[in-house]
Amino acid sequence: MTVKLDGATLRIQDVVRVARPDAQGRFAQAELAPGARERIAATRAYIDRNWMHDDAPLMYAFNTGVGLFKDQRVLIADMAAYQKKTVYAHATGVGEPFAEDVTRAMMLLRANAFASNYSGPRVELVERLLAFLNAGLHPVIPQKGSVGASGDLAPLAHMAGAVCGFEEADMIYQGRVMPAREAIGMAGFDPDFELGAKDASALINGSTTSLALASLATSDARRILKHADIAMCLSLEAMRGELAAFDPRVHAARPHPGQARVARNLLRILEGSKRCSQGARDIVFPDEPRPPGTPASPRVQDVYSLRCTPQVHGPALEALEYVERIVGTEMNSATDNPLIVDDGQGGYVSISGGHFHGQYMAQAMDFLSIAMADLGAISERRLARLIDPTMSYGLPRNLLAGKRGLNTGFATVQCSMSALVMENRGLATPGSVDSIPGKSNAEDHISNSTWCGRKARIVVENVEQIVAGELLMAAQALTLVEPLAKDYPLGKGSHAAMEAIRAVIPPALDGDRWYATEMRQALDLVRSGAVVEAVEGAVGTLE
Repeated sequence: MTVKLDGATLRIQDVVRVARPDAQGRFAQAELAPGARERIAATRAYIDRNWMHDDAPLMYAFNTGVGLFKDQRVLIADMAAYQKKTVYAHATGVGEPFAEDVTRAMMLLRANAFASNYSGPRVELVERLLAFLNAGLHPVIPQKGSVGASGDLAPLAHMAGAVCGFEEADMIYQGRVMPAREAIGMAGFDPDFELGAKDASALINGSTTSLALASLATSDARRILKHADIAMCLSLEAMRGELAAFDPRVHAARPHPGQARVARNLLRILEGSKRCSQGARDIVFPDEPRPPGTPASPRVQDVYSLRCTPQVHGPALEALEYVERIVGTEMNSATDNPLIVDDGQGGYVSISGGHFHGQYMAQAMDFLSIAMADLGAISERRLARLIDPTMSYGLPRNLLAGKRGLNTGFATVQCSMSALVMENRGLATPGSVDSIPGKSNAEDHISNSTWCGRKARIVVENVEQIVAGELLMAAQALTLVEPLAKDYPLGKGSHAAMEAIRAVIPPALDGDRWYATEMRQALDLVRSGAVVEAVEGAVGTLE
């Protein structure tokens, strides 16, 4: 597959296809759409024809210094040196390098911003960026050091230095870290590449690192939502809960669309379930303090982590839809400064603005962190109930099938998930409200968008593991009581989910195992989409 960049139609799923390999280990390729290439070349030809002289008006970062040196002219004779020094001055990143998918997303998104034809780079620069991406040349880019205005200067400068073959830059090629020049040569390209006027500022002056993080985190969050609904249904049936709270008439009284959609999902997954019935509740489960043959008390209503699922999953769904809109707009935008715009008279004009400011990304990622952190928190509360027979209506303590005392059971899995919940609570503290002026107060308000994107990515990864943990533990619970409750079948969707899980992860029936293995297997199941695919094959597409 090839993703064609025109600066206007890139989608989140396109970014993921280029940034991450498919099941066969292949990455989608990327190239400029023919029309975009022609537009970039035409704009650049005008720049070279009309502005490449020392009598041209002062244009920020084109023929002036940056920051408080904005009124200092840079002579054409110094232009090549100025471009290189601009990259050098901003390559101040620290910390561990970004993962491969983030680096690839950065390269793609920067090229797509150029394709919108507001940045004025040489077309050779854009094509080199894409050629390196397609060849698997990945700059080593430190994660820390950007404040999200003027864009992600530090990480993008490291990217730029590697792409241009600077001696100080490193790249990863064929699984090895090496000097960028060596990697470029090994891949069959010329290590030497001279930046032209404005090329440096076009490369580094945009909120593209924040956007790359946001694109990937948003895609991952979308995948988690349906899994969270499925996991909750398995937990509900394991605890023989009530279905009344998901009645459409209830949700018509408070008509939030996300809430109603989640309620419909739950009822669809649970269609045909007899496990959530009074007859099933009358069965005495292994650790239930009730004499055999004694009817169970009417349930009436369940605890919040079960009954209020639509009211918690629903807001997360709507928050994600907002974030997807913001990210979708941002990835088809020009975010550097200045912008080269049509003057309406057959030429172009350079206009300084503030599109590099990452506040849209910062606030969207904070919103995503908050919504997903709460999704993980309610999932973990259901896990806590599953291991405690006083809260699960008699499920075996710790979901253990082996000899007690000798074995511990799944309480330790729940404990690890609670650690992720606590980590998420700290990470969900908004970063977009923080601002430290920099560069002699030339940047007197910043967005902190890169940190917001980094922590949103961590939160989403944590929630993915928590939801995978719920699928794992709810499946264990249902397997343990299946001999007792076999006359009360699960819902159609729940049954399909159980089959998908058990096709990969056998139940723990002989005591403790290396639980980290099946926790990883459950996470891989979520990432593969196999459980959702099985459920939707049984009950139709979930909303």
